[in-house]
Amino acid sequence: MLRHRWETHCRLARRSFRRRPFVVNNGIRKISLGLQGGGAYAAFGWGVLDRLLEDERFDIAAISATSGGAINAAVLADGYARGGGRAGARAAPERFWRALSSASMLSPLRPSAFDILGGAGSMQASPAYHLMQAMSAVLPPQMTPVSMNPLHALLSSLIDFERVRSCEEIRLFIPATNLRTGKAKIFLRDELDARMVAASACLPQVFAAVEIDGEAYWDGSFVGNPALSPLVEQGDGTDILIVQNNPIAREQLPRSLADIGNRASEIAFNLSFVREVSAIEHVRAVVDEERIEQTHAAAVRLHMISGNGELANLDISSKFNLEWPFILQLREAGRKAAGDWLDVHAGNVGLRSTIDTEAVYYPERQMARAR
Repeated sequence: MLRHRWETHCRLARRSFRRRPFVVNNGIRKISLGLQGGGAYAAFGWGVLDRLLEDERFDIAAISATSGGAINAAVLADGYARGGGRAGARAAPERFWRALSSASMLSPLRPSAFDILGGAGSMQASPAYHLMQAMSAVLPPQMTPVSMNPLHALLSSLIDFERVRSCEEIRLFIPATNLRTGKAKIFLRDELDARMVAASACLPQVFAAVEIDGEAYWDGSFVGNPALSPLVEQGDGTDILIVQNNPIAREQLPRSLADIGNRASEIAFNLSFVREVSAIEHVRAVVDEERIEQTHAAAVRLHMISGNGELANLDISSKFNLEWPFILQLREAGRKAAGDWLDVHAGNVGLRSTIDTEAVYYPERQMARAR
């Protein structure tokens, strides 16, 4: 399967390599975004989106987004189509995250007073957190209290999916994992509804599978976190900016049963991401070796804004923390990371890749230098 994916990238590279850098008439460059999941860490992605929308040098042409990233993508498209363009796209995520945080106040799954005093977003002292993890370890998702997936109802109430489907300015690609085949199902903007976004964010340890048209789906992170192939094949430009908020490496080893399960999911979800980046980098090497139309540096230009340094230092249980101060902390971290990236790399969009492959393949080296 990996060989087939690599060959697909090679074929698409030769096609896309002959494109000129996509520039709108007024000089604004179009970029495609790849948004990862990660529970509450998707608020980091919200911050990145907010800062990118603030910068009028770029237009977002397409988004491939998984899990929490898929929620951000749908909310952004809803806001864009609602009116106001960039302003609407920036306002909508704040409304959504505020509503999500407010809804979490009614849930027992909240940080304890000891967690709040620690100030780092941890849920380790929350009895409800450990109870939920213990239940997921011994009971099938269909028998847990959250098996009905409350996310579906929340998405339906907070996002106008008819508006999302009408947002012609931004193409959406939302992957979910087909439970029977183990393959990716890519849901497109024109068909998107709350079930499909909920399917992309359906953690099998917590929720029962989401059924759509007779097929059952789990979290899309198993097959694409994010899925880059749709952006290569169908995206409007050749610049893909990945927003990474699912830590590849962590300094601390997981100790509790809950943390072991969560870290195992992180590792599994990152495998698809590393494979896709590796495949595209192989294509770049093939293109360079064959010297195909050397007017461009590469078929696809990859860029990445990473939260690995900030998020990897957080306790892994913090992914379940939806307290508003913590959400704002993550958003500000995302805005800062995006601002730093724009300061250094904005001028390279349309010209060359800026992705730091060491952060993808050898994150432990960066961690060692940070000590």
